[in-house]
Amino acid sequence: MNTASTSAPPASTPGQEPRWLTDDQQRVWRTYLDAVTLLEDHLDRQLQRDAGMPHIYYGLLVKLAESPRRRLRMTELAMYAKITRSRLSHAVARLEKNGWVRREDCPDDKRGQLAVLTDAGYQVLRETAPGHVETVRQAMFDRLTEEQQQALGEIMRIIAEGLQPTEAGADLPWLR
Repeated sequence: MNTASTSAPPASTPGQEPRWLTDDQQRVWRTYLDAVTLLEDHLDRQLQRDAGMPHIYYGLLVKLAESPRRRLRMTELAMYAKITRSRLSHAVARLEKNGWVRREDCPDDKRGQLAVLTDAGYQVLRETAPGHVETVRQAMFDRLTEEQQQALGEIMRIIAEGLQPTEAGADLPWLR
């Protein structure tokens, strides 16, 4: 596996034949899509049943709980969640309606805002976490050997790093 390059290959030029996936690559790609779709649906259903929230909202609450004083700049929270600032704003508005998050003005940047995990949000997270962790464990980790877990982690790290260019002007969701 070549891990030296993290930039995307150049797009095919007009008149040049596309680099089609091999049959094996097509099988791996479709299996990956099936697994990710089914896993996300499985996690969403568990969290909707247990806490009335989708998986992405749970992830936002977790990140806030792990942050100093349970608060984080909205732009940093969008970057963590890998979503657009507009989508984050909508999610935080929904979490605010539940009383789980509130917004505060950023003291060192008059244009910025902080998302703050409330005590009620922290409590719902504490109540929901055990069931969510068990769902993740049963759906994913219990099915893989320790070696497979390590390999999957390394593969996903390589893919994620390759999709997050560091050069100025990179087209990343949280910058939109």
